[in-house]
Amino acid sequence: MKWYILPATAYFSAIYLFFYLPIVILIIYSFNAAQYSLVWAGFTWHWYQQLFADWNLWVAAWHSVVLGVSVSTVATLIGTLAAVSLYRYRFWGRRLQYSLIFILILSPDIVMGISLLILFSLLSVLLGFWSLLCAQVTLCLPFVAVTVYSRIVSFDNDIFEAAKDLGATDFTIFRRIILPLLWPAVFSAWLLSFTLSLDDVIVSYFVAGPQYEILPLRIYSMARLGITPTINALCTVIFSLTLLLVLLSQLILRKKP
Repeated sequence: MKWYILPATAYFSAIYLFFYLPIVILIIYSFNAAQYSLVWAGFTWHWYQQLFADWNLWVAAWHSVVLGVSVSTVATLIGTLAAVSLYRYRFWGRRLQYSLIFILILSPDIVMGISLLILFSLLSVLLGFWSLLCAQVTLCLPFVAVTVYSRIVSFDNDIFEAAKDLGATDFTIFRRIILPLLWPAVFSAWLLSFTLSLDDVIVSYFVAGPQYEILPLRIYSMARLGITPTINALCTVIFSLTLLLVLLSQLILRKKP
């Protein structure tokens, strides 16, 4: 083993330990029999039984899944078309629009949440599913556009010119050439949008109505009363599902030999 490998291994091990140690502690204490104490009182499944028996929590989780799938699908569709348009076509204000995408990424979520709330109030939009959908699509769009654009700029432009010489239309080029090549980036953007939707608290806090409760706001309201083992169990379930989703995406995106 070369002398410089050991420090690098220790460095990256410390980083990953910093990232994942709190999650490991959370998972361990989700099985703790004590309700309000950090002292280990024995192993129990009680908090998971209590979690799965909470009907209101299941309703909030279902709302979040429906919203997340809707947001990620709409944002991926619009963001992909925006990235392809910015790459393929030259029009007035193109550089300005590309710069505005990064401004949205860097803009604080609280600014976006308050701005959208003012907009919905002026338009007399009823706060609920549709306001959440529009707000979270706005939140996810720049991330999708940047993810897809970073992939499409690596393409050889001669491919598109050759397709044009063979008589292919722009729609044919997009459907038969661009989209298959962009598939990994599009799928990654969809997963990123779904994660952002499922994770969003700040923007959703401003634009969610009382009739449509979602899981992040439910967890936030539960955590304000104190971190209980039920919250630990819920976070463990979410982390497990996220891990399963990542493994599934790796299997789907894995290159065939």
